[in-house]
Amino acid sequence: MTTAALAPQTLTKRVSPGVAARNIATLAWRNLVQIKHNPMELLDLSIQPIMFVLLFAYVFGPAMEGSVERYLPIVIPGIIAQNALFAGMTTGFGLNTDITKGVFDRFRSLPISRTAPLVGRIIADTTKQAWSMAILLTVGFIIGFRLGTDVLALLTAFALLLAFAVMFSWTSVYIAMKVSEPEKVQIFGFTTIFPLSFMSTAFIRSTEGIPGPLAWVMDNSPVTHLVEAMRGLLVGGPVLNHALWALAWGAVITAIFAPLSLRAFRSRA
Repeated sequence: MTTAALAPQTLTKRVSPGVAARNIATLAWRNLVQIKHNPMELLDLSIQPIMFVLLFAYVFGPAMEGSVERYLPIVIPGIIAQNALFAGMTTGFGLNTDITKGVFDRFRSLPISRTAPLVGRIIADTTKQAWSMAILLTVGFIIGFRLGTDVLALLTAFALLLAFAVMFSWTSVYIAMKVSEPEKVQIFGFTTIFPLSFMSTAFIRSTEGIPGPLAWVMDNSPVTHLVEAMRGLLVGGPVLNHALWALAWGAVITAIFAPLSLRAFRSRA
């Protein structure tokens, strides 16, 4: 009796770009349809922006600018930028939740692109950020904010915000790869994003009157450049220089944290 020798199968570690794109689209859709089973996530994306707009407009507006109407052109772009940064932290929170629950272990057993779980999550959360920005603008329009430019500038503002948000989200992805609990991602978000957003011109007209060194930090903050570009696109003002600086900051963040995130992801395999 003879036994036929079976040739060992060689598993392919790489997939074609087309297959990788389909993997990414599938996992992005998977993260989006989860909202149907967890509607509280959509409520969180909707209620928090509304709360921030109303609180800042009606509490700080009269004190800082004399009226809500005069403060809205300043604060609406700032809240939109701050909200995008906080929404980027949800990317890391969701990734870490999948990791701790063993979902990523199941992903690694499938013949899919190794980066699809990360990129799919980022794309899905970017779509959610577009929803949050739409909610913010809608509430702003209801309480008196008016677009000072045109529809093309509005669409450009959407594109700029989402581009920066995608690049910034790599910071939360890296943290998600390194910490053991989703709550630690949230701690990182609050201790990082609050100083970043408040040490900028997100909620003030300018840094005039602020001590020199702090004013320099605020003027050169990536959040300041993003906010000023958003203001220019939504209500009028300089755009190009601030937009280029914001994208440059985003590119630096991506260049640092994207490779670190992918390395940390592979080390878990």
